[in-house]
Amino acid sequence: AAPMHDLGKIAVPDAILQKPGKFEDWEFEKMKMHAAEGARIVHEILKNTDDESFKVIAENVAHYHHERWDGSGYPTGLSGEDIPIEARIMAIADVYDALVSKRVYKERMSFEKADSIIMEGMGKHFDASLEKYYVAARPRLEEYYIANDE
Repeated sequence: AAPMHDLGKIAVPDAILQKPGKFEDWEFEKMKMHAAEGARIVHEILKNTDDESFKVIAENVAHYHHERWDGSGYPTGLSGEDIPIEARIMAIADVYDALVSKRVYKERMSFEKADSIIMEGMGKHFDASLEKYYVAARPRLEEYYIANDE
């Protein structure tokens, strides 16, 4: 389900996706639409699957991976345990990937700085009960990103 989390970005103009600076308000509103659009696309792709649980998980990951534990996320402003667990996990993975990956509009961040940002977000942006799993996964995450360095 994780590879499908940003499918909705196909509906966002490249000029916005690759913008090097801060979004204008209208650009951010366009970008926020990718979550609901992604869930719609995933639903269409998987509508004939027999694996109902996978379909629900994939749709939840696409739709809710930008929700924040404290309710400050989007697209619906869910908070706490109202956010599906699969989306809470994806939120951490998505932010970590965004921080440590080089993009056309930014350089990669050090693992240490990315880790600091993730840890500061526990209990605010991220579900603090997932901290121990993130900490356990960190060495493998670093190995993966080092091995797949662009």
